[in-house]
Amino acid sequence: MAFNRVLPWIALAALLALPLGLTPYMHELVVKIMVLSVFALSLELLVGMTGLVSLGHAAFLGIGAYVTVLLSPEADPGWLPKLLAAAVAAAALYALFVGALSLRTKGVYFIMVTLAFAQMAYFVFHDTKLGGGTDGIYLNLRPVLGPIDSGAKLHLYYLVLGALAFTYALLALLRRSRFGHALAGIRVNEQRMRAAGFNTTAYKLAAFVLAGALAGLAGFLLAVKDGFVNPELLSWHESGAVLLMIILGGIGHLRGAVLGAVAFVLLKELFSTPALVGDRLAEHWQLTLGITIIAFVALLPKGLIGLPQRWRARKPPRRAADQGAAR
Repeated sequence: MAFNRVLPWIALAALLALPLGLTPYMHELVVKIMVLSVFALSLELLVGMTGLVSLGHAAFLGIGAYVTVLLSPEADPGWLPKLLAAAVAAAALYALFVGALSLRTKGVYFIMVTLAFAQMAYFVFHDTKLGGGTDGIYLNLRPVLGPIDSGAKLHLYYLVLGALAFTYALLALLRRSRFGHALAGIRVNEQRMRAAGFNTTAYKLAAFVLAGALAGLAGFLLAVKDGFVNPELLSWHESGAVLLMIILGGIGHLRGAVLGAVAFVLLKELFSTPALVGDRLAEHWQLTLGITIIAFVALLPKGLIGLPQRWRARKPPRRAADQGAAR
């Protein structure tokens, strides 16, 4: 238990020192994993902490990314705080709109309503000139804040790492707060929480908006990292992918969301790289990735986060003589 509390600090220390020995390819890969970890943590707030399964979470990621690009100035790059605030606010506002309507439903109906709103946002950017249509649009300038230049690889790395650390710490504190305990109660038995006097709809809406805002933060980071956005960021494929990440890592654990993002990206890179798996398998990487994830879910129902517990349970018990000698 004590090790679990120290583990995030060990991971943070390792990530702080990691850029010193990274190749350009690995640097890009690690930054991508950290951005998707922020995205996965935002959905973990909904699914793992509140019990709301959304299939339209990519809408907030895409809105945050598009707002970053659409508002990026052509001459003055010193807009990092303004672009960040605008991306997060826009995603939160759309989450407020979607949540206020979708939370009137439950179960599979809630899933389908969130998907419908995500597809609506997708077609706004896909079929209009607002977001450049199917071609997408490019970021004018990488934003700058004082000495922090997001166009520099090292600066971008630590900017993304700071966002990941902030998101993880915020959700960790949230879980221990009265608000987090209320969300846990709603996940277990919403009817009992209402009987106890809690306005469960308001709590769920607050969680939905906060999750949307954090997804907007991930969208901002993604737009700054790539310098380009397209409508596919809002597609249901992205919503399904981030849902797979938290399932793969283990729903109900913040570390599981991060671990799931790491595993998902690495598996995707593995199966889509011809030099590692061959040309034929690389052409059909979606198939091999899907089969692998199905195998993981079947063999590890609690996700990768439950692997140590499963391994300890399979260890043979120590003999009484050995236990006596140990004493």
